[in-house]
Amino acid sequence: MMPEERYKKLKEYLSAENPVLLDVIDKYKALDKIGHKIGLIEHHESYTSHISWWPMISILGTFSAGKSSFINDYIGQNLQQSGNHAIDDKFTVICYGNNDESVTLPGLALDADPRFPFYNISEEINIVDPGEGNRVNQYLQLKTLKSDKIKGKILIDSPGFDADSQRDGILRITNHMVEMSDLVLIFFDARHPEPGAMRDTLEHLVGTTIEHKDANKVLYILNQIDTTAKEDNLEDVISSWQRALSKEGLISGNFYSIYNESAANTIEDEAMLKRLKSKKDTDLARIIDRMDKVSIERAYRIIKALEDFSKEIKEEKIPKLQEALREWGSRVLWTDVVVSVLLLVLVGVSQFQWHILESLNSTLSQIIAGGVMMLLIGAVHFKARAFFAERIAKKWAEKDINIAKAVLHNTKWWRTIFGFGRNWHKGIKVKLDVLMTQGRESIQKLNDQFVASSPTPTSKTSVEK
Repeated sequence: MMPEERYKKLKEYLSAENPVLLDVIDKYKALDKIGHKIGLIEHHESYTSHISWWPMISILGTFSAGKSSFINDYIGQNLQQSGNHAIDDKFTVICYGNNDESVTLPGLALDADPRFPFYNISEEINIVDPGEGNRVNQYLQLKTLKSDKIKGKILIDSPGFDADSQRDGILRITNHMVEMSDLVLIFFDARHPEPGAMRDTLEHLVGTTIEHKDANKVLYILNQIDTTAKEDNLEDVISSWQRALSKEGLISGNFYSIYNESAANTIEDEAMLKRLKSKKDTDLARIIDRMDKVSIERAYRIIKALEDFSKEIKEEKIPKLQEALREWGSRVLWTDVVVSVLLLVLVGVSQFQWHILESLNSTLSQIIAGGVMMLLIGAVHFKARAFFAERIAKKWAEKDINIAKAVLHNTKWWRTIFGFGRNWHKGIKVKLDVLMTQGRESIQKLNDQFVASSPTPTSKTSVEK
């Protein structure tokens, strides 16, 4: 889908969901123009596709951690199969539908629809696992149902996670989910009190989220804590999991403990039951509150992403591109100098030893020699341009694929090798500053929806009275 068509569809969606964000589309359009001009994104790409415009909650976790049961309780319907063993090995995207009964659609429905966060995910799967993207139906499915709890938002249930056995495609989708989501719930099973045995899984789940620029959106949930009642060791189990998470780098975070009352073990000790229920009720209420307010968080995240993209281009992408282009220009220039000197030496030696051009008019000989030299230098120059552009782009591709694309974009045959790293970027940086300022202004407009206006100051006369 071309950017213009995407802008149109987003405006149609936002006009009903949140009109305050309509102006933000035009700002993203301006950002896309900058990205296209620099070459960081191709002309069919858009920064609007790098975020989810629907509020999105992702639920990850280990096998039998109670994810599906939690979802069923939240939406008020028995939609997802649950059990102690792996039930489904697909990512299930759940959204609101008009049918009274739930409808299940194949993964292709998600891969081909730009309104969903998995648009063109098959291409990304193919990058890490060639050929697997063609089997997108094996990875994804879409379920729709009529439930007010998910109206205006997307819920994603992931297959039970085991880092040792996951395919690259599954890991890629998992990382994509974390990046796109407004809220990420990561479930662990309190019935397995030795988290050290799940080191690889913990390392991937925590490692994927801990370094995220918005780590506050990740909630770590120890589920089924009712199983600790028999041993009366709830605090020990919680501490054990917290220590395991801290070993993976999670020093502080959102850690909750809950259980499902409808599937809980019978607890005869009233004091114990009261203690567990109090802990569960408090933590569950906080989790549900975050889920219910995810639409608000999404609106702020969309605007904040505009500022983040702009800041990243200004402070990271442009300096990296300058560095790459300076290296390219320097290599091409030195190649030109070396080749020119070698040709001059070669012509001089030939004239001195063999008097090759003595039989010709001196002026004509100079023209011929000069023309041949220019042709040779030109051929070497353009060959060197392409050669070093490919080499430098390949080197950068390992660190930043966008810089690699921008290098190739800015080293076309008609581009000069001079001037990069000096003044060419100043106008772009000014435009990026404007976008960042406009983003902050949009956040202020959004605040006006939720923050009451300042009270009118009491007049001096009324105070004196």
